[in-house]
Amino acid sequence: MFNYGIDKLTTGKALQILQGELKAEVNAETRKKVEACHEEVLAIASQDKAVYGINTGFGPLCNTKISKDKTSELQRKLLLSHSVGVGKPIAKEIAKLMMILKVHSLSKGYSGISMQVIERILWHIEQDIIPIVPEQGSVGASGDLAPLAHLFLPLLGEGKVQYKNEIRPTAEVLSELNIQPLDLHPKAGLALINGTQFIAAHAVMVVDKLYSCLAHADMIAALMIEGLMAAQTPFHPDLHQTRPFKSNIHVAHRINHFLKDSAIMESHRDCDRVQDPYSLRCVPQVHGASRNAWLHLKEAVEVELNSVTDNPIVFSRDFTISGGNFHGQPLALPLDYASLAAAELGNISDRRSYLSLEGKTENTPKLLMKETGVNSGFMIVQYTAAALVSENKGLCFPSSADSIPTSLGQEDHVSMGSIGSRKALQICGNVVKILAIEMLCAAQAFDFRKPLKSSPVLEEVHACIRQKISHATEDRIFGEDIEQAIQLIDSKALIQISRKEKYTSKSVYDDLFETY
Repeated sequence: MFNYGIDKLTTGKALQILQGELKAEVNAETRKKVEACHEEVLAIASQDKAVYGINTGFGPLCNTKISKDKTSELQRKLLLSHSVGVGKPIAKEIAKLMMILKVHSLSKGYSGISMQVIERILWHIEQDIIPIVPEQGSVGASGDLAPLAHLFLPLLGEGKVQYKNEIRPTAEVLSELNIQPLDLHPKAGLALINGTQFIAAHAVMVVDKLYSCLAHADMIAALMIEGLMAAQTPFHPDLHQTRPFKSNIHVAHRINHFLKDSAIMESHRDCDRVQDPYSLRCVPQVHGASRNAWLHLKEAVEVELNSVTDNPIVFSRDFTISGGNFHGQPLALPLDYASLAAAELGNISDRRSYLSLEGKTENTPKLLMKETGVNSGFMIVQYTAAALVSENKGLCFPSSADSIPTSLGQEDHVSMGSIGSRKALQICGNVVKILAIEMLCAAQAFDFRKPLKSSPVLEEVHACIRQKISHATEDRIFGEDIEQAIQLIDSKALIQISRKEKYTSKSVYDDLFETY
């Protein structure tokens, strides 16, 4: 059981709640704290003293006093006026995750929200009635205003929701279920739309997707090292103690683990090859650096998940602070860093795929096929990887490097973290495809090492690939093979094989780089 507002939320727990694997609730202690803060807001609203967002306008209208009888209307119109998102709807799972993250933040008891509002959000989550949220329109400060406004329009009976696999007007669904829209109390609208939940929800997905890319990249690289009969010495622990980045040591340990007891490795231990290309021998340095970026993002995200990011923060009726907790910069920078790290993971993967086509390894034919001419082999498969790598390079310009003033200059520096978060997820999706292509090439190269055996874990990994994708002896629709490989990566079946107890080989850095 997870207790909103009290327990520490991690990226892993957030995804478990999203997937229904972990039950979450607002317990009695949290309810009491939330309602106490709500009473303070009602008291503030009944006074004459101006407090931002409770009895004043917003942004450049912060000095405009709102009469007591208009405070509820103020909150309703806030959601309506800020619902200006455009573009395709975000994925349903991301919208649902935004609601989960918002409940946790509101349950901290500093936002002045009522339990009635929190319970209605929980009802949407539990009934799987998920708002439609356009992907574009947020500048990442003051919070993710437009997407959050769309997310909570259904509380008013407005907007659209996805219900039973159909997109329908909210009013129609609520009427069908005999549910009345809510009247928002003072500050409720502001508490709902101020915050970084759009950025944070995407960032949670990036943490998960990039982790999968990293885990598969090490494994597929090891398969390629075997397929191309590369040297194991660049992964020797003594080498990495001379430049002791924890991430490099961890990746080198993983590669050594995947190659342990390999007859293929043993067969060329004393060969006369002096060096392998960088994409093979620098795996710890390149993959390790990307793991550092992943760790940096994970740590930043988990601070954000357990923070209060709306405005103003209500400590008591006499002590409220209008600050900048909604500013997306703390996530915007790590997301741009993670984008670059993911893109580089794809870049080096493509280089290994290209190497496998050259035919420079003994018994490994050019283009990974024995009979070429009529057959093009895996030549064009690598074209797709090259296109994806180039696309990622174009996406790597840091969104956080830009800022355009909004709100008549009141919001004169913004993070653009919402844009960076979407790009980071897109880049990770491209990297999955690039790794799927390397998987095809590595498995094909690996076949040419028979009858020699690799390590038990790589043999099972290869067998799992071959259950889905057969060895190619002539040209076929390789796009279908790529799609099978993508599905295999998305299923995380290969990661599950590597984690089997009989294959487990713990590194001192596993807690840093293997858990979230």
